[in-house]
Amino acid sequence: MDANVVDLVIVGAGPAGLAAACEARRWGLSVALLDEQIASGGQIYRAVDAASKKRKSVLGEDYAAGTELTRAFAKSGAQHIAGAAVWNVGRDLKVNYVRQGANQVLQARNIILASGAMERPFPIPGWTLPGVMGAGAAQILYKSAGALPSEPVVLAGCGPLLYLLASQYLQAGVKLKAVVHTTQRGDYLRAVAHIGGALRGWRDLRKGMRMLSHLRQHGVPVYAGAKALSIQGTDHAEAMCFTHKGRSHRIESSLVLLHQGVVPNTQLSWSLRAKHHWSEAQLCWEPETDEYGQIEESGIYIAGDSRGIVGAKASASQGRLAAVAVAGRLGHLEGADRDDRENAVRKELRNQLHIRPFLDALYRPPEVQRIPQEDSVIVCRCEEVTAGQIRKYVELGCQGPNQTKAFGRCGMGPCQGRLCGLTVTELIADSRGLPPQEVGYYRIRPPVKPVTIGELAG
Repeated sequence: MDANVVDLVIVGAGPAGLAAACEARRWGLSVALLDEQIASGGQIYRAVDAASKKRKSVLGEDYAAGTELTRAFAKSGAQHIAGAAVWNVGRDLKVNYVRQGANQVLQARNIILASGAMERPFPIPGWTLPGVMGAGAAQILYKSAGALPSEPVVLAGCGPLLYLLASQYLQAGVKLKAVVHTTQRGDYLRAVAHIGGALRGWRDLRKGMRMLSHLRQHGVPVYAGAKALSIQGTDHAEAMCFTHKGRSHRIESSLVLLHQGVVPNTQLSWSLRAKHHWSEAQLCWEPETDEYGQIEESGIYIAGDSRGIVGAKASASQGRLAAVAVAGRLGHLEGADRDDRENAVRKELRNQLHIRPFLDALYRPPEVQRIPQEDSVIVCRCEEVTAGQIRKYVELGCQGPNQTKAFGRCGMGPCQGRLCGLTVTELIADSRGLPPQEVGYYRIRPPVKPVTIGELAG
């Protein structure tokens, strides 16, 4: 065996990456796992090993359960390369990354991409004001540093995380001015078609009911089915505005937390020129893979939420399934042993996915919160490109997101379109009267993370 070649390189130390590493080590593969954070756990289990007993109690048993995975990884014998910013993954199975100011490279026999998810953009009037941030980002601040709002807060949008964070904040002593959620009657009716799967995932339903009960017990105003959301303010957020049951509301607050679900982080798979399709169920791009998560016959696999939103437990199962496939590919796991292990992992994955169609239908973000209705709303935060400017580009002949770069540098900032890509796709599709699949996405090229010339030279 070439000492400079690793059987499996994994990008991302969340549930999918950690589970994949443990599974691969179980079957004797050499494993190197790279992650930008110092501690393993990803976003969902951020800083779980260092969290105090009180913080774990506030964040709940699902968060605390992450220690089982992080500890198993620590004992697995996998190489953990922390603080590594991966800026390129190649079809030649080389992974380039920057660590401690120097560019480095790993040669792999197989790769698993487990880069997880990110919050969906929420482009409404005022969303770029200071004092407005994602609910997921606010939760990360508490996980990593114990930071909590010092003033009453308004949470707005849709999705399970909105209620989870509200309940966690109440547990931590944070005052909530209101929870403004946009789930409409039609969303509930659409979700009824998937009630069978939801009932099979009854434990998750029970958790949701407990969160809502927690809000009622604390007397938090909940505005269900709100519409026309906007944030008012000049130099910073001053108030959350919306309509509810036909009446206009204005709730003063200097901190507004927005959330309307999470979407796959697909930058690496796009940079590999992998095929992607537009998911109507999750309203996002998903990479096309085989049943194990492999891109074509490349030896590169995708597991977890970067393949399509499935949640933490299912992400871990997808990581294990991809690792089983890699072990089989390298001859470490064959015959009946492979079949037995694969069947066991597939069974746990099926059980974890029962509730997903119900959640996708119930918490489908409304179009007016995905496609800005007002031309003045900023879409590309890096280059300060507005919705009106993009509509004008379409009038001038712009066909898709990649062309917006030539028209006005949209998507050319430090995030390389990661934060605005979905909005730009849907905005152009809406303006042209076409489905998002025909409009496409940015052409992502390495480096997918900002890298200095000095770091490359080093």
